[in-house]
Amino acid sequence: MRVIDFRIGLCVAVSVIALDGASAHPHECANNELEDGYCLNEGGSEVPYLIHHHIPDRFEVVRVWGDRAESDPGSLAVLDKTEIADTLADHPAEILNRLPGVNIQMNSGQEHLIAIRSPVLTGGAGQGSFLIMENGVPVRSPAFGNVNSLFEPHHEVASAIEVVRGPGSAKYGSNAVHGLVNVILPDVGGGSEAVASYGTLGRWRTDVTLDEGAHWLAAVSVQKDTGWRDNTGVDQQKLTLVGDWTLGGWDTTGWLTASNLNQETAGFIQGAEAYKDEDVAKSNPNPEAYRDAWSARTGARLAREVGGGTLTLTPYAHTQAMIFAQHFLPNGGVEKNGSTGGGVMARFEREVSAALIWRAGVDVDVASGWLKEIQPEPFGFFPGDARFPQGVHYDYTVDTLMGALWGELDYALTDDVRVLAGLRAETHDYDYTTDVAPGINGRFNVPAGRTDSFDLLTPKLGLIWSVAETADLYANYARGERAPQASDLYRLQSLQVAGEVEEETLDSVEIGARGTALDGRLVYDVAAYWMEKQNFFFRDSDGLNVPDGSTEHTGIEASAAFELRAGLSVSGTASWSDQTYTFDRITSSGTETIRDGNAIDTAPEWLANVSLDWQATDAVSLSLTVDHVGEYFTDPANTTVYPGHTVLGARGAWAFAEDAEVFLIVRNLTDERYADRADLAFGNDRYFPGEPINATLGMRKTF
Repeated sequence: MRVIDFRIGLCVAVSVIALDGASAHPHECANNELEDGYCLNEGGSEVPYLIHHHIPDRFEVVRVWGDRAESDPGSLAVLDKTEIADTLADHPAEILNRLPGVNIQMNSGQEHLIAIRSPVLTGGAGQGSFLIMENGVPVRSPAFGNVNSLFEPHHEVASAIEVVRGPGSAKYGSNAVHGLVNVILPDVGGGSEAVASYGTLGRWRTDVTLDEGAHWLAAVSVQKDTGWRDNTGVDQQKLTLVGDWTLGGWDTTGWLTASNLNQETAGFIQGAEAYKDEDVAKSNPNPEAYRDAWSARTGARLAREVGGGTLTLTPYAHTQAMIFAQHFLPNGGVEKNGSTGGGVMARFEREVSAALIWRAGVDVDVASGWLKEIQPEPFGFFPGDARFPQGVHYDYTVDTLMGALWGELDYALTDDVRVLAGLRAETHDYDYTTDVAPGINGRFNVPAGRTDSFDLLTPKLGLIWSVAETADLYANYARGERAPQASDLYRLQSLQVAGEVEEETLDSVEIGARGTALDGRLVYDVAAYWMEKQNFFFRDSDGLNVPDGSTEHTGIEASAAFELRAGLSVSGTASWSDQTYTFDRITSSGTETIRDGNAIDTAPEWLANVSLDWQATDAVSLSLTVDHVGEYFTDPANTTVYPGHTVLGARGAWAFAEDAEVFLIVRNLTDERYADRADLAFGNDRYFPGEPINATLGMRKTF
């Protein structure tokens, strides 16, 4: 395992986070001494960091799996264990949305759609534009993404979560177009812990980590949710095993993670501002809908010194399967899919001189995936409408091979100026076979068996200038690129032609500043970016695939944390973006007509959150949070608008012992009527309503 030490850009100590900034919660140790995540009391014994916290003078050091350091050009955020524990996120959106430029919209249960410097993306774009990783390894092979992919990693017990905003393809490969999320599993030796909680909406959860201390740990999370909407129960279980040992001179960390999800799914409600009606919001128009999914992943990271540098090998394997009713489409179809794959990531790093470090790597991934879609009953919007026929629409298997070479140079031009340059070459091969007769079937088009291949070349060039001991300026160019998803290529519609989908590219330019001021009491990070995307593949609000769109994205993101006085701090983030279509698509439906310059639907202009944190006594901590989502268009023609919302939350904790605390979390403090997601589809306003006011009471004990 390669451990990266880097300075963290937010010095507020309840959650030491990267300079991009999540909300932070400053608390102090009794004697201001901090060691390896623990405060030291007057007797020299360790007090868990979750109870008493230290505000560092400048930057804390954290240990993560990732290959990017805070000092690299570009935007990186890190949520540490304390932030994760304090949030107690039953859904990953609850914690990830605290970061600038991130807008994950919750649907039903554990369902969600991701946006990072982007609109909310669905279909192939949603599957392939964001790379989801666990311990630096993709949770799936590149061709078989999942728009709901965040419910698979074990974020509940993670030691950290890294988020890279903007393209990461130069190092991480296909799918890291708009950004990536890397869930870092707990370290052996971090200690054992048990958490139990119950919420007023009928949700209970238990997380237990058993740490042997030297060689292994095991963690289990169980969540059961009766659902606040009708027929929306969720049962979810996750398991993690981690082992550390030395094998023949190799420092080795291995892991196994698995997840299982069984949920009753609530469909969207329809009608203008339907989310404001409490009875309608609680209803479930699709009580028969469901989603059952399981996944398992295993991997190991082996590192040793070779030839004056460090060689790291990461073999891995993964498998998953899912069946669900497509409640988001009018046809009521059932989809079954799965994939199994694995590979190896190899990298070598050497410090040539005090000024130059070079890195190189080889990645190989082999996988096989399948998909079957069944229409139980025929459906039509009017008599004689045969677009959604009864029977099997698709039944195919795709075998894939991905190979990549990459290199990176880290060169110090002067003591204060560094240049980081990288390049990745990647190839994807697909072998597709179908068990359904090729041809047009209603609105569906089944292609005949075929092979396809795609080649990607993604550069990166960045510069960082330390203008002072406490301030850095940076500039960064990067290209994101992804090969099409298997569903992009072979799940065609009647108006599509096989072979017309191309590689999607995104070019990004970013400048930023980060640092501290006022003797370390103020920590800030500001970034501005411009991005241009070509061959944008998306699904419009009539459910039709658009294979050749183009878009432009401009934005400013800022985060800051300020210590008002000892034990009291305020922190927050704000993001502004202007995201537009840059092509014309004239259709018979007025809501579907796209013109160059139209704002992209589901892309709020403003996102913001603020947190006020108070360590009232050594044992009592209180916090108040405000989360804001600005208005956005819900259709490509920009004819309908969701007005946005502002939601308040609160948290209180009492450490009644050195190793135990009770806590109370209140969500939606003012009982705001709002929508987690809003769009216009098939001519109807659609909403997934947000949760009403609710409270969670729990207890945490470390041992």
